[in-house]
Amino acid sequence: MNRFVQLALDLFDPQGVQRGAAPAPTPGGAAGSGKPGAPIPPKSRSKLPKGHTDKAPAAPKKVAIQPLLAAPLAPLLAPAEFRHPQANREVLLGDALVAYSLHRSRRRTIGFTVGADGLAVRAPSWVALSAVDTVLRERSAWVMTKLVQARERQQRLEGGRIVWADGVRVPYLGQPLQVVLDSTQTLSGKGGALHMAAAHTSASPQESAPGLASRLYIGLPADAGAAQIRDAVLAWLMRDARRHFIERLDHFAPLLGVQWTSLRLSSAETRWGSAKADGSIRLNWRLLHYPPAVIDYVVAHELAHLRVMDHSPRFWSTVATVVPDYAALRNHLREEPAPLW
Repeated sequence: MNRFVQLALDLFDPQGVQRGAAPAPTPGGAAGSGKPGAPIPPKSRSKLPKGHTDKAPAAPKKVAIQPLLAAPLAPLLAPAEFRHPQANREVLLGDALVAYSLHRSRRRTIGFTVGADGLAVRAPSWVALSAVDTVLRERSAWVMTKLVQARERQQRLEGGRIVWADGVRVPYLGQPLQVVLDSTQTLSGKGGALHMAAAHTSASPQESAPGLASRLYIGLPADAGAAQIRDAVLAWLMRDARRHFIERLDHFAPLLGVQWTSLRLSSAETRWGSAKADGSIRLNWRLLHYPPAVIDYVVAHELAHLRVMDHSPRFWSTVATVVPDYAALRNHLREEPAPLW
């Protein structure tokens, strides 16, 4: 009888695949993947079935189907990974491996910062590493949401990187500005002579249609290099930024009852402005990429600091006296990154 049953099994299993073999590979290094899985958090070990180990079981002696599936599925099933450039510690949050930068500091609580580089953690020196990882797991939903948003933001930035050439368009006061090389323009200084002309100045009715980009003519030859074009446009934008910012500072300062003493332009990547008690103001020239209302919010924000040097409710009430919709404008500034140069 046993021989008859064995013969029937052989007929339905002509390839001789070993029964009870390990399942197909899954994220984390399942059997047959050829790579060890991600380390299992210490707290999870006690919950695993008896006899479980972190090592993948030995491969079956006869494998006919599994290798065909492992190769194409492995990349698709690979878990997400977020790695900070200065990462010195790793933690598994769900299916994602998060390599974060841990910095010890004189503070009382554990703080998280998620930016373009990834996750940075600041913790008191007396807090154990295991406690830091525990807090990260407890806040994993928030951390992962911010990491995904930061990655998507960086991808949008990279997709919008300016490629400097004749005809390139750059955002200017919230509208497209087309750069036109024109060697007939009179050169003046390092950047050449620059001036703006509206696209609708042409007699063509098609070019007078709304929504067309204004044109910025720069005195460079058609074969000018990308660096030359970029530097010329930058020189013009910085001059125009100073003009525009001074105009708005002079507009809002009397309304807020303050006086500003000096203006400096900033090129910071993540900070839009600052103010000191002596009345000196710093504003990022990149603000010129945004609509005028957004620039007004930042200008009013910095001037309001000359009255309230913090971000208390009293400060925001001060900003609201001149820019009532400051919250929406602040969100616009956060959600719409300036293009990469």
